[in-house]
Amino acid sequence: MESIQVRATPGHYECRSGVLQELPRLLQEGRFEKVFILSGHRSWEAAQEYFPDLSDFHTAYSTYNGECSETEIARQAELASIHEADLILGVGGGKVLDVAKAVGHEINKDVALVPTLASTCAATTPLSVKYSDEGEFITYTIFPRSTYLVLVEPEILLQSPIAYLRAGIGDTLAKWYEARALIEGLPSTPVSVQLAYEVAKSCRDVLVKDGEQAVFDQQRGHLSDAFTRVIETNLLSGGMVGGLGDRYGRVAGAHSIHNGLTHVTEAHSFLHGEKVGYGILVQLVLEGEWAEVRGLFSFYEQIGLPLSLESLGVASANVEGVGDVIAEYATKEGESIHFPTASPVLKSDVIEAILGLEALQLTLS
Repeated sequence: MESIQVRATPGHYECRSGVLQELPRLLQEGRFEKVFILSGHRSWEAAQEYFPDLSDFHTAYSTYNGECSETEIARQAELASIHEADLILGVGGGKVLDVAKAVGHEINKDVALVPTLASTCAATTPLSVKYSDEGEFITYTIFPRSTYLVLVEPEILLQSPIAYLRAGIGDTLAKWYEARALIEGLPSTPVSVQLAYEVAKSCRDVLVKDGEQAVFDQQRGHLSDAFTRVIETNLLSGGMVGGLGDRYGRVAGAHSIHNGLTHVTEAHSFLHGEKVGYGILVQLVLEGEWAEVRGLFSFYEQIGLPLSLESLGVASANVEGVGDVIAEYATKEGESIHFPTASPVLKSDVIEAILGLEALQLTLS
């Protein structure tokens, strides 16, 4: 087995109400002076009232364009260099944070992150998922060092749209199913990979136990223990799976299905984690785990994750054609759907799994 590179967590992580008031002290301790703040309009509106006074630092603010693309990364890296930034501070959802990490890597500067959504593990995982300027998946890049600082203000996440919490549950639930597929067939398991497996299992356990309650509590605006456990599972535990397990804790079939869905026009309005959640079901069908698919159906219905292509906006008459598009891109050479298997997964297998899932959903609806 090749060596496993462990970057389990950010250098400093905190999640509690009022934690952003610690930011000036933490920046001073790190001897940072010039801070390049990268955010989106809505992200900054959500976070600004919780931010402390940063007038003791030289700050520059930049708004990102909506995609984590090579074009946007290069643009923001140039702006950060003009500012002579010694810290990139990303404030926002997963794509904003991924741009911030990529910019930090490009100009060799530390990165601090403040997530405004609990929809992915982008805040704690040392990689960026890259898309075309049109939003189609291209690749992901793993960085050689972890993020310097992550501060999570749960009040910001409590006020975010509920769809993002739901998407985060879908994305993080995939940590278990993908890690299981990648790890259980190994002839021997290094300690770090075994730890990744256990953390992935805990992701599933927490989300299945507390996910529905967390969604309900957010709807009521109640900062409950269940809500906090779920957002930290999405943000921290999800990132630790890949941080500990390296390539054995990152992506498999579910994310390849997501990547295929980025080429489906009808699904463009759906969030990353919603598409990954659907991808879990397709992956399980490919594995022959029909009983587990049926078990997840009720959980998905409880929290509102998509069960079929129709629930992702695809008209029933177009399911076969869309399934063909998804399968074409999901089974391309180098896609993660092939990682757990001894031989490549065929396009026809994925089409069959997609259509089988549609048929099952119809019988249970």
